[in-house]
Amino acid sequence: MPKVKQLSVAMYFWGALIFLPLGVTYGLFSATHFIMPTWVEGIPQLSFGRMRPVHIHLVAFGWLSMAYVGAMYYMIPKMCKTPLWSETLGRWTAVAHFGWVWAAVICLSNGITEAREYAEAPWFLDIIFLLYLVAVAVNLFMTIANRTQKKLYVSIWYFTGTLIWFPCVYILGNRVFMRLDGLNDAIANWFYGHNILGLWFTTVGVGITYYLMPLLVRRPIYSHKLSMIGFWAIALFYAPTGTHHILQSPVPYWLKSLAVVSSIGLLVPVLTVLFNFFLTLDKKWPQAYANYTLRFLISGCVFYLITCVQGPFQATRWVNWYIHFTQWVVAHAHLALLGTFTNMSIAAIYYIVPRITGRPIFSRPAMAWHWWLTQFGFTQFFVALTIAGLVQAAGWRYGYPIVQWVQAMYPEQVVRWLGGIMIVVGQYIFAWNIYRTFFTPVEVEEDSDAPVATPATQAA
Repeated sequence: MPKVKQLSVAMYFWGALIFLPLGVTYGLFSATHFIMPTWVEGIPQLSFGRMRPVHIHLVAFGWLSMAYVGAMYYMIPKMCKTPLWSETLGRWTAVAHFGWVWAAVICLSNGITEAREYAEAPWFLDIIFLLYLVAVAVNLFMTIANRTQKKLYVSIWYFTGTLIWFPCVYILGNRVFMRLDGLNDAIANWFYGHNILGLWFTTVGVGITYYLMPLLVRRPIYSHKLSMIGFWAIALFYAPTGTHHILQSPVPYWLKSLAVVSSIGLLVPVLTVLFNFFLTLDKKWPQAYANYTLRFLISGCVFYLITCVQGPFQATRWVNWYIHFTQWVVAHAHLALLGTFTNMSIAAIYYIVPRITGRPIFSRPAMAWHWWLTQFGFTQFFVALTIAGLVQAAGWRYGYPIVQWVQAMYPEQVVRWLGGIMIVVGQYIFAWNIYRTFFTPVEVEEDSDAPVATPATQAA
């Protein structure tokens, strides 16, 4: 067992680094069905219908969620200048999260599912996950309550908002204590499906970036006002957006209109956040040549910009009806979870691990390979899927036989698959590099952990 300063953080990262390679491998195997439909037969657990929800579950709730909680367990005590309220509870929640993910994987692999997109886990696991979220929230809120730093850094606003919003979204989206039928069930499903992105992955990812960016470039965040406008604008605009996923259904007209207007309104928080990040980076971009942690963080910001410009565009009715049931949307979903928030989470792990182990990242060339394989693989993956989506949309629109446009998408599916291989290889290199960092005893001097004084710390 390596000696680390905060074992709960390490335990979360160990879990995340098991689920990331496994999750993208499931994704690659699922994509293989599109170019070799009969590559595996007679094994239900390896059928596309079961591998896809397992892939989503591993990436969303295994990799990203464990990396997020681990990052918050490290960052909140640092910003509050006080230890985590209960390190023991932190370790137990890491064990609980790890076990919960595996339990869901076993259920989904064997067809035990509620069959709702992003909410496939069975009801009894939903209740366990809610209890887990409460335990995490109590630990972090008590840490904030006991802080010695009186002023709140902007990241804490994002983290605390998330810890209040996300359990509410999860309860409603998974219908834990209620029953909804028909169209109401679909509306609740997409309230959850989109807000798990906006009020969990987005808000924690932005909070992580607000923490890391000033430290990596050694400069305060450009504007405290912009950070606060972005926070409250997310709170205002995000909740009603989910219905834009079901515009082609008999949902009340007013609800569709509210979803479309809110989706376009999301440009406000997105642009304030990105202006703040990019202006903080002003004249600091060359640092990314030598700092791979900063490279991953900037990559996440760039993909965030693309995600959030593309999102409102495709939420408008005259675009949505054309591309909604196509691979375009699949590409967009990967742009958020893989292009944006995975890059931000990787940056957090590369930053935090040396500070809890007292050791540098084991291999700098491996970091370089990880970055190049991830960015090139994902860009190829995204472009191929987007083109496939346009081909598919044209096939639907002009009434071509399905077999004809499925064959027309074959080259794009092959290119997407090859990009997927690069992504998978990159994540195995990442996991190996972090594993060697933990278990290779090379002592180094520690950098300062305290966030750079910013307008946010001074005024919030």
